[in-house]
Amino acid sequence: MVTLNRIYTKTGDDGTTALGSGERRPKYDLRIEAYGTVDETNAAIGVVRLQTHDMPELDAMLGRIQNDLFDLGADLAVPEREGKAERLRVVASQVERLERDIDALNDRLAPLTSFVLPGGTPAAAYLHVARTICRRAERVMVELAARPDEPVGAAGIQYMNRLSDFLFVASRAANHDGAGDVLWVPGQNR
Repeated sequence: MVTLNRIYTKTGDDGTTALGSGERRPKYDLRIEAYGTVDETNAAIGVVRLQTHDMPELDAMLGRIQNDLFDLGADLAVPEREGKAERLRVVASQVERLERDIDALNDRLAPLTSFVLPGGTPAAAYLHVARTICRRAERVMVELAARPDEPVGAAGIQYMNRLSDFLFVASRAANHDGAGDVLWVPGQNR
């Protein structure tokens, strides 16, 4: 259980922050950037949810995703080290649930004949913003994982890769199941 009774601690005034393990890192550290960008993704999804009250199935999916993103932040905040007690980790079943949600939304959509421009309904546009932040989080996580002694769980990276796909499909669903998609017209403005 998490208890937050004091919001400011002043311990970060020196430009460092603590990982969940207690280890202090500079605030510009790539691990901090990774879970910070996951948090940005979560915040963007929170903005999307302001527009999904009339789409209860999608809103419920987004609510589950927000909880998963907190799990992922906790996973990234405590690097997996030999001899350390196991902490909360993103697991394959979370990735699999996301895949089922993608399939459920995508089954209603017509195949695309062009790339989709961000836009249409407000929910769809915000979903595209969340998707691009999600892609950035994934890139940072992959860069972190490529560093020696910076473990990142494979399921966490897979989750973010699927999440960007989910957010794309969800944007189409929020655009009246694709009927309101704004399609790219190559060379239209030449």
